[in-house]
Amino acid sequence: MSLSGKYPVLVIEDEPAVLSFVKAALERAGYDVVPVASGADALAMLARERFLGVVSDMRTPGGVDGADVYDWIVSNRPELGSRVIFITGDIVNEETAATLRRTGAPCVEKPFRVQQLVTVVEKVFGGPK
Repeated sequence: MSLSGKYPVLVIEDEPAVLSFVKAALERAGYDVVPVASGADALAMLARERFLGVVSDMRTPGGVDGADVYDWIVSNRPELGSRVIFITGDIVNEETAATLRRTGAPCVEKPFRVQQLVTVVEKVFGGPK
């Protein structure tokens, strides 16, 4: 946890340019951010730390994708279940669409504008705490 007492947002994204874009956008909006490049790394962080919410790419390397992270959260950290936002460039993929229907989690489609992302994060997570 940061010195200000805020919980950070966990951002899961395997594309470095997208990860740095999302991290910078959320930090400018006042959020603390913990970036990870894989779902497996995210699960390790979620098991150890507390987070305001999770922004996750749908498809991440290493055998643990966004849906797997969501399912782990619902089972192990249910208070975060309503604080997951997916980002994807593949909204027409049936597997992606099925995950979105099943979870009810909001999704921001790539490419997105900074304000579009920040608006969804503020709506789902509330302002920076």
